[in-house]
Amino acid sequence: MEAHFELLLRWGHILAGITWIGILYYFNFIQAGYLKAVTPEAKAEAFQHLVPNALWWFRYGALLTWVFGMLLLMNQGILGKAFMLQGESAAIGMGAWLGTIMFFNVWMIIWPNQKKVLGLVEVLAEEKPRAARIALLASRTNVVLSIPMIFFMASASHAPTGLF
Repeated sequence: MEAHFELLLRWGHILAGITWIGILYYFNFIQAGYLKAVTPEAKAEAFQHLVPNALWWFRYGALLTWVFGMLLLMNQGILGKAFMLQGESAAIGMGAWLGTIMFFNVWMIIWPNQKKVLGLVEVLAEEKPRAARIALLASRTNVVLSIPMIFFMASASHAPTGLF
């Protein structure tokens, strides 16, 4: 039964992670360029319908990825060792630290600032460009952090023996 539970946690972590990082890459590599190229009307339409929906999937993909990851480490009995970067848990721990930083970026920096940009929270018009810049920089930071995060996550179980 424990193996089935771990498999469920692992698949939840992987599927939620694909959603989260896929949307992160969509925002940074596709949507950003698109929104610069379209008419103000098309941009307003995207901000009203597409972007809030994508941000919902992005936020909850991040949340579920992080929760499944923490539960998986707890189930394996290595949560503390991973976050202390001890022994064989160091590689997964580095991935977990990077994922945790990225998770907090989503919920504590990107989302609060995107709410201002989208008009979901009332702010003065001159505050919106600053909020957009902060959200952009945090999102770009997550893109950069995603590369080593994926490397450490995958290396924890797929690297050659003795590498870590």
